[in-house]
Amino acid sequence: MSQEVAAMSSRSSDIGVLLVHGFTGSPASLRPWAEHLIQNNFSIEMPLLPGHGTSWQELNRTTWHQWYAAAQISYLKLAKDCKQIFIAGLSMGGVLALRLAQHQSQTNGLILVNPSIFVKNKLLHLAPLLGNVIKSVPAVGNDIAKPGVNEFAYNKTPVVAAASMLDLNGDVQKGMHLVTSPTLIFSSNQDHVVSNKNPNWILNHISTPPVHKEVIYLENSFHVATLDHDADLIFKHSVNFINSKKNLR
Repeated sequence: MSQEVAAMSSRSSDIGVLLVHGFTGSPASLRPWAEHLIQNNFSIEMPLLPGHGTSWQELNRTTWHQWYAAAQISYLKLAKDCKQIFIAGLSMGGVLALRLAQHQSQTNGLILVNPSIFVKNKLLHLAPLLGNVIKSVPAVGNDIAKPGVNEFAYNKTPVVAAASMLDLNGDVQKGMHLVTSPTLIFSSNQDHVVSNKNPNWILNHISTPPVHKEVIYLENSFHVATLDHDADLIFKHSVNFINSKKNLR
């Protein structure tokens, strides 16, 4: 396994941040963000979700329950060492972050980058039916405006796993009212993977007080904004968000 897609763990303070990558992606999409958080004296956990970082065929043999379990294990690792925990997620990682916040009410805050409650790809919506006929459809990874950047995502989208991702989305939608944590969402104005209705829908359905939830729109990035032109903006505002919310709970 290459260093780019490997999991990452670091302890530097009692404020921890769990970073969760997206569907068919890897920790490579979040590594610069994780390094920035470490430089700002935060502890981090960044797991490699089951079925990722290997092959799309391997991902087809996993389900969202396994991805969530891996994220939860990393959350609990942080909880042993840290007094406060924030969860940061990209795309499907943002959906997993929302589910964790539904079941871990002590979460101090959520930072979501282009969360994927609603996806654009029409083929993915047919995944529950297509899984009986074909094993993969064209890739959804590496939607990045900045030239020469690679998130180390799969070159195909595994259909059976995509159907499980849709199940995850449905499950999380049902429990949105359970989310009470402060929430910051970054949303790319031009995103070829997820619907632009995601940020406002999420903010309208969580129970977080209005003063503690916000959307920042990204003008120069596509879906994988954490590796794109607006990455520094994400890193700066996420540190400010953590510092402003760390003592609320």
